[in-house]
Amino acid sequence: MSAATGKKAVLELDGKKIELPIYSGTLGPDVIDVKDVLASGHFTFDPGFMATASCESKITFIDGDKGVLLHRGYPIAQLATQASYLETCYLLLSGELPTAEQKTDFENKVRNHTMVHDQVSRFFNGFRRDAHPMAVMCGVVGALSAFYHNGFDVENVDHREITAVRLIAKIPTLAAWTYKYTVGQPFVYPRNDLSYAENFLYMMFATPADRDYKVNPILAKAMDRIFTLHADHEQNASTSTVRLAGSTGANPYACIAAGIAALWGPAHGGANEAVLKMLDEIGSVENVAPFMEKVKTKEVKLMGFGHRVYKNFDPRAKVMKETCDEVLSALGINDPQLALAMELERIALSDPYFIERKLYPNVDFYSGIILKAIGIPTEMFTVIFALARTVGWISHWLEMHSGPYKIGRPRQLYTGETQRDIKR
Repeated sequence: MSAATGKKAVLELDGKKIELPIYSGTLGPDVIDVKDVLASGHFTFDPGFMATASCESKITFIDGDKGVLLHRGYPIAQLATQASYLETCYLLLSGELPTAEQKTDFENKVRNHTMVHDQVSRFFNGFRRDAHPMAVMCGVVGALSAFYHNGFDVENVDHREITAVRLIAKIPTLAAWTYKYTVGQPFVYPRNDLSYAENFLYMMFATPADRDYKVNPILAKAMDRIFTLHADHEQNASTSTVRLAGSTGANPYACIAAGIAALWGPAHGGANEAVLKMLDEIGSVENVAPFMEKVKTKEVKLMGFGHRVYKNFDPRAKVMKETCDEVLSALGINDPQLALAMELERIALSDPYFIERKLYPNVDFYSGIILKAIGIPTEMFTVIFALARTVGWISHWLEMHSGPYKIGRPRQLYTGETQRDIKR
């Protein structure tokens, strides 16, 4: 529980003073408890919840001004370079990095749940082949609630924990099948002899005709890092959506489907997809300099640079850039669009206009380039993000259900008509 500071904020309303307790977390700004404002007959007004702490959490801490991202206290760069994605999953879920024995046990649990019920595969046939992959993911992940609902008790710790494992294990299978469905290829079933990232790439790109398909280890390493760097990001729109849905006691698979729906938006998870669309619009390297001049005059929007939260630099971007360089070097790709992206990066890192405004390339910029180089189509980018973020969503859902919580019920400032009567 957060600690009371002993300090109080004093709010004067209608000549009466209300003392509001101030609490301190282990990191970050102090928080004013405003619940007593309701007793005075008032609401607080905070559009977008920009100044509102909606919950208490021990999972992830962000300091946007300093470019800090910590998972359970560990810097994201350390986790991305010294731990695997599944180790990071274990950390987010349990609070500690696993021992060697715990790591093996957790990996085995995930492997044992990578298959999905055979009937789930038939759900795909209800979608058009040209449906956006995120639309398909919303549907098939939500459909899991039909298979894991009867007998599920949200108050049962064991039920909650096995749900987390199932989601982490099955989402890659559903994501890969979503891709296969959109390109008209048969589904490839998971292989439990492969690592988490290898298995995903295998299900994405192997075919029945290519029984000896081998996953490039450099690409598997890059994919594992992409998963880790996107695993959680505190109380963002999609995580808050999962918590809000979960506060009703809804089926957890339905809650994760709600998170996927929220993530789909271009202002959230669709950002790396927007980067590639921007590159398409720029067209060629010769057009980069004129485009960047238009950015300065606000004629066009620069995607993949700067961040709403990080006012200095995105702590995930450095690791992602290193990974990007490794992938492009290993594959020897000579793609005009990638050359265009590198020119954008060069200008942004050298032009005083962008430096002064801290418009540095963010994680979405580099992850978009990596995913394209791997061969993942643009419309699948947000699906990859959803796959990685599932552990963050379910970790917050678990945390909420592990203690007392209230159903979410935001208020409003009503500006519509006052009461009126129908006159005929």
